[in-house]
Amino acid sequence: MAETPNPTAPAAPAAAPAAGTAAAGAAAAGAAAAPKVRKKSKRQILDAVAHVHASFNNTIISITDRQGNTLSWATAGNCGFKGSRKSTPFAAQVAAEKAGNAAKEYGVKNLEVRVKGPGPGRESAVRSLNACGFRITQIEDVTPIPHNGCRPPKKRRV
Repeated sequence: MAETPNPTAPAAPAAAPAAGTAAAGAAAAGAAAAPKVRKKSKRQILDAVAHVHASFNNTIISITDRQGNTLSWATAGNCGFKGSRKSTPFAAQVAAEKAGNAAKEYGVKNLEVRVKGPGPGRESAVRSLNACGFRITQIEDVTPIPHNGCRPPKKRRV
């Protein structure tokens, strides 16, 4: 006697799934188990601080809120530049654009820029942040200056 299939019950697979599809099936089962996942809303921050660290080898741009919590960051090396190209003004410009676009997701409108270091990407990073559409309220140089602190190394003998 032949059994009639139940239209409400899921059909059993005819053969065992391949190894590659077993992982996909497990992932799909996990996704179906948690349908009530809510996306965490990003907080809205109007004023932020952009820290530009321009060394001779790289340029690091971090955008933080007033308390110092990082909203976004980018480096010239992270943007695909390697070797001596990391220390160019163009690499700093690309890194500042990347960090600025990521910070716009938080609703940042006004930036206070703090520049540290003697590298070649100092000014191009600030110009790039201005070109991203931020209103720059203040530019401050926070390069650490020694007040005759450490003893210099001994003279080189050749």
